[in-house]
Amino acid sequence: AAMEELPPGHYPASRAAALAAGFVCYRRGGPGRGLALRAVRRAGRQDISDVGHKYHLELVLEDVLDQDSTVNCTAEVLYHLGNKNIAPDVQFTLEGELKNTDEADNIFYNRIKSLEEELVAENIPDSHGNVPPEMKPVHLLAWVASGYVIWQNSTENTKFQLAQIKHVKQVKRSDEYLEFDYTILLHEMVTQEIVPWQMTVLWHPRHGVQVTRDSHQPRQVTE
Repeated sequence: AAMEELPPGHYPASRAAALAAGFVCYRRGGPGRGLALRAVRRAGRQDISDVGHKYHLELVLEDVLDQDSTVNCTAEVLYHLGNKNIAPDVQFTLEGELKNTDEADNIFYNRIKSLEEELVAENIPDSHGNVPPEMKPVHLLAWVASGYVIWQNSTENTKFQLAQIKHVKQVKRSDEYLEFDYTILLHEMVTQEIVPWQMTVLWHPRHGVQVTRDSHQPRQVTE
């Protein structure tokens, strides 16, 4: 199937780009590094008969903590026809190096490991958009892990973004991993819906981020 060039601002291309950025962030991010979509440089789409739509993308990603730090990324996103239960296939290549986060990762890891009582927090960022400095790694971890949830639940017609951590609770473990139980709000940009989601996240400086459980939550009835 021939590839059709799309204007980079084209809505389906921007949705595929947001999904690809979330996926890259999940694979390469952590409490010391989050990645966000800065720009779509080029986009193309192929219709593969009986399979689905494949987007070819050239992206610029920026470091959430240091927006002057960017990396180029090429990605392919394949949305499967008709089947809502299959996550899109995403392949990517990063050009250049991401900033080393070993030091920040170890500081955070040791701080959480040495807490007398498990960490509990809510409403990050708060209603003014503020994230307390000590909660930045906890927020970034949610940003990275939400990349997994977004990838698993995206279709060609959705565009999700993490809006807020409603609640986070550290879970004590006997092994070396850190575990956090998050309730997050995802903003679906196409319908403007706010979707509550629960996710259990494991992290270790050497092994990266894993989402071990996630589930769509019933919408909160506001008082």
